[in-house]
Amino acid sequence: MNNNEPNLNNNIEDDMLPEYDFSQGVRGKHYHAYRQGHQVTINKEDGTKVVQNFVLEEGSIILDPDVKEYFPDSESVNNALRTLINLIPKSKKK
Repeated sequence: MNNNEPNLNNNIEDDMLPEYDFSQGVRGKHYHAYRQGHQVTINKEDGTKVVQNFVLEEGSIILDPDVKEYFPDSESVNNALRTLINLIPKSKKK
């Protein structure tokens, strides 16, 4: 962890406004639906709505938070997987 980064957990209570009550929140409630694709509705000032659909691109992979801690970007993931691939014995062609 970078020593220049502030500890975000120290002042969570102080920074949280009273109208932000997450005490009844459920972690991961929309996790599976998000992975399947999701829809965002934007309400414009003129009263119109714009609906945008988002679907993960073919081949997209979402890392779980505990894994992302060790592999923060595509390059680190690809390097780790290439290392594993090199450990797999090459099968003999018949």
